[in-house]
Amino acid sequence: MRNKYLPHIAFLLFAAQLLLMLVSWLLAAANPASGVRSLLSSEGLRWFLGHFSDVLGTPVLLCLLLLLMAYGSLKNCGILQFKSSYRQSRALIITLLLFVVYVGVIVLLVMIPHAVLLSATGSLWPSPFSAAAVPMFAFGVTLLSTVYGYVAGSYRNMSDVYQSLIDGIRCGAPWLLFYVLLGQIYYSLQFILPDV
Repeated sequence: MRNKYLPHIAFLLFAAQLLLMLVSWLLAAANPASGVRSLLSSEGLRWFLGHFSDVLGTPVLLCLLLLLMAYGSLKNCGILQFKSSYRQSRALIITLLLFVVYVGVIVLLVMIPHAVLLSATGSLWPSPFSAAAVPMFAFGVTLLSTVYGYVAGSYRNMSDVYQSLIDGIRCGAPWLLFYVLLGQIYYSLQFILPDV
């Protein structure tokens, strides 16, 4: 991704974080009874530095990484450039059969009585199924793409699969930076305005 505006947007988000710190200090100093907490106070600095990793290491980051790896696998396996050759047609049929099996297993894990992926009350939302929906989707895409890639000849060895997964993360690297910047602004606002 070579968008010339992305560096400027990233810089603006970084500047917004700095401005947020300054504004929180000014608001807290101007009206101590307002409930606004300053990020530049001793409490604010301890929170900001002490919780930096905690606030960014959320399930959203894990889902983003898994989806990026699945994207890399899908992009490089060759299914998006399907040309109806014998090898690709055979790979597509095998992948579709595996897809049916994969979906069937998931359906069994949520539909049978006392299903493993249902909550204790028997509902889908919230449940282990809803908590694992994105990872299951990403794993399914990665698995199906890998099988297609091997059968179609796009992947010759495990190194090709590894490179495709890394390629997905490489393609999404700009979004990881924006995740960090936006996440820090979001959690900083939650610290500054705890009652909102």
